[in-house]
Amino acid sequence: MRATVLLGVVIATLLVGCGSGEDAQDQAASTTADPGAAGPFFGQCGSVTDDEVVKAFVVPAFTMITRNSIGCEWEVAGYSGPSVSFSWYRGSPIQRERSGSELIGRPADDIELDGHPGFSAATDNSLCEVGVQFGKDFMHWSVTYGDQPPTADPCGVAKQLAELTVERAQ
Repeated sequence: MRATVLLGVVIATLLVGCGSGEDAQDQAASTTADPGAAGPFFGQCGSVTDDEVVKAFVVPAFTMITRNSIGCEWEVAGYSGPSVSFSWYRGSPIQRERSGSELIGRPADDIELDGHPGFSAATDNSLCEVGVQFGKDFMHWSVTYGDQPPTADPCGVAKQLAELTVERAQ
């Protein structure tokens, strides 16, 4: 009985795997469809230097700078203080980031940088983020002055840094 059931499973598996060449090709194409090309290489920290971030953010210096495989963060005074961050998302939908911003009270506006679609989202006058799509990938700049008065327009800073990244994309 056991051997009969096992033989039935093997035969069913073989039959499912068999089919006309066209059907198999169509099925393979539909499961590996490429909805867009991968984006460019942005370089570490979006190819933006620490000095360029300091100048755009209009602060004398950062107390902590973090660099890792997906991005960078420049901080002035710890968690609640001013900070700037860059993130690079490979194969991730920008719409998820945009929707998340809108869900937490940052309405997003459509933008375009050098022909690439994206969004800008802000709250009051202390936080702004800019995301720009490149094929299946996107990059994201976030600028916040936390609980301190802004020394520059957060959206102006985020857009300026995003423009540098777009210009330098390889």
